Amino acid sequence: MAGTLDERGALQRLLRGARAVLLDFDGPVTDLFRDESTAPVAHEIKDVVRDIWGRLDPDVEKCDDSHGILRHLRDMFDRPTVTPRDPRALTEAEAIVTRYEYDAVRAAVPAPDVLRLVDALCDLGLRLVIVSNNSDGPVWEFLKNNGLQSKFDTVVGRDPHELRHMKPDPYPVRRALRLLDLPGTQTLLIGDQLTDLQAARVAGTPFLGHTPSAERAREMRNHGAGWVVQGHAPVVDAARSLAAIKAN
Repeated sequence: MAGTLDERGALQRLLRGARAVLLDFDGPVTDLFRDESTAPVAHEIKDVVRDIWGRLDPDVEKCDDSHGILRHLRDMFDRPTVTPRDPRALTEAEAIVTRYEYDAVRAAVPAPDVLRLVDALCDLGLRLVIVSNNSDGPVWEFLKNNGLQSKFDTVVGRDPHELRHMKPDPYPVRRALRLLDLPGTQTLLIGDQLTDLQAARVAGTPFLGHTPSAERAREMRNHGAGWVVQGHAPVVDAARSLAAIKAN
């Protein structure tokens, strides 16, 4: 019981200081690829980019992650070469990832308790924004498919024109803060990756970790997370109890 009360108090402190909550998409809101590898996406991208650029750098060849390969390709684009590389490869690579994301959201379901979480946060008067490395189009489609689009102020997705802007780069978090017209100290970012935590820290935003992994939770705590939960239920409980306190 004491541990539960300690967690509720910690979560209430994080929520009490916030006027808006930024939610990462893949993980906290839905398991987009249902734990399946995105290696097929990376392999398709490599085939397309080889046809445009020819031989790929080793870091690109080794990458089997759909978002990671976009970063590596952007780095390769900037490396010195006798003939300038065609930027069309970056555009086509990003479009391939976006296509797979659209395909994935058609079968994606809300994460456990996320619908309750959204309602509880809205009942507290908190504004909600998705901040994701996924393209904003598929995210909006998921929200509409699940009747959630009206609950969110906006979606800050992957910048198709600058692939280095994905988290851990703080750019998407800072962009969300500008759209909300709020300082980082008055928001809370909920994410399931250390890249989310890194972006939040640089942007000056408190961070709530969301992961079932004990190892990742430990890393998050060691790197300054305000708290870490395994699921949304404790956050829902904290938000409801905080709303009851405010109502009295």
